[in-house]
Amino acid sequence: MNVKKDDKVVVLSGKDKGKQGKVLSADPKNGKVIVEGINVAKRHMKARKAGEESGIVKKETPIYASKVMHICPKCGKPTREAYRFLKDGSKARICKKCGETI
Repeated sequence: MNVKKDDKVVVLSGKDKGKQGKVLSADPKNGKVIVEGINVAKRHMKARKAGEESGIVKKETPIYASKVMHICPKCGKPTREAYRFLKDGSKARICKKCGETI
């Protein structure tokens, strides 16, 4: 899974196609991510204690990581990532469109 937390992504398919958002959390085991403002569902919440409010709450739900694409912070275009080893031996993510390190 190439998408990590705090990456900016664009949705490729589904009801939110074309929308952009920040990744709030990533679940590599299930291959899903939660993106801010994307795939929002309404949940009916019941008050559990005295003084708590009940009502309808909007909440982001997970989507498959294959349905989102990383946006390069340098060129601003959706791109796939490449991985390269730097001279010091560390591994870096590279934008395939502009060639800059992400």
